[in-house]
Amino acid sequence: MQLYIHVPFCRSRCRYCSFFSQALPGGGFKSARGEEMLRLYLEGLLGEIVLWADRLGRVKLETVFFGGGTPSLLPIPILERIMGALRRHFILAKGAELSLEANPDSLLEFGYAAELVRLGFNRLSLGVQSLDDDMLAALGRPHNSREALIALDTARVSGFANVGMDLIWGLPGQRTRLWLDELKTAVSLKPQHLSCYSLTLEEGTVLARAVDEGKISLPAEKEQSQMFAYGSEYLAAQGYLHYEISNFALMGFKCRHNLGYWEGRDYLGLGPAASSTIGNRRWSNAADLAAWSRAVKEGSIAHDYEELDKTTRVLELIMLRLRTDRGLRLQAYRELTGRDFIGDNKQFIHALHGKGMVRIRGGYLSLTDKGMLVSDSILGFLFDSARTSLAQLPTSQEPLPLSQAERGELE
Repeated sequence: MQLYIHVPFCRSRCRYCSFFSQALPGGGFKSARGEEMLRLYLEGLLGEIVLWADRLGRVKLETVFFGGGTPSLLPIPILERIMGALRRHFILAKGAELSLEANPDSLLEFGYAAELVRLGFNRLSLGVQSLDDDMLAALGRPHNSREALIALDTARVSGFANVGMDLIWGLPGQRTRLWLDELKTAVSLKPQHLSCYSLTLEEGTVLARAVDEGKISLPAEKEQSQMFAYGSEYLAAQGYLHYEISNFALMGFKCRHNLGYWEGRDYLGLGPAASSTIGNRRWSNAADLAAWSRAVKEGSIAHDYEELDKTTRVLELIMLRLRTDRGLRLQAYRELTGRDFIGDNKQFIHALHGKGMVRIRGGYLSLTDKGMLVSDSILGFLFDSARTSLAQLPTSQEPLPLSQAERGELE
């Protein structure tokens, strides 16, 4: 199983962020209010670990991911207590991937990164977002480019052999040349992993309001398309595998935790606002520190869940698998629906194949970089088709044999 732990604290809210987080008061965790927030969080998290150990037993954890928020704001003694509780109540698999997201500025405390390694963390995800100080200021990030470079060096000197960087493209005033220059700088730093996300304007954020009010503007759609296409091409030439729409990794350094999401594995989320999917049930914790803490004490976590019906599971199978370079295993679609994915979408898939947007190989259908660029449109069509096909599906229909197309003969 995969475990996600949400840490809902930040020094300040970034202008583009819509994730649940709370800005710490002045003085951080050393202030009276900050100390109370940390106490409430730790008490709730340790209680939730025990609650799920009672419900699930000592399940084996293949990956653990601390996300946020800013997990690297947690003091080492607090992280030590959390990791100790996980080891007591669950089984950490041999070679488990233990990841922690960190902001560059919060990683600069002397000895902090080395202590993370001592606690067992073996993968670090640095929220760099940009290597341009003006862009960082526009995003409301609490660090500058120099601190990002120091943080990367600090992580390596401290013993991290797997360090990733998060970058955002499509920023206000950004052009393709500037984005490619930034990628060249990033590659020269030799991170094992790069997550390159397009800027998404989330409703209610400071940045979204600024765009709506005409105070700033984003690059044109054509410019953003070039950033994605040329950036992907450049990273591939530098040895980074484009294994998911927004993610690139050197050989052997794909993020196993995130791959688990895209491959539809069960995952348990702990902490306020964390989501979980186990079997056909999905639920989310309260996006409020106090309400979540009360739910843990009352044992009411996951009492209000969504039962995933077949249509939802089929649509998620298509969406999640087609985000990855491996793609959709056509037999998996048959096993879930009893239908022929290629046959149901023959004309559309042939048209995409003719335009170099999909490939079919070894029983998998995947999007090329060109197809990933318009993945939303492709998925929209496939979703409509799947809904229509499922509505016509006889309840007793048996899975069909593999077609020639599924065996890769279109490739």
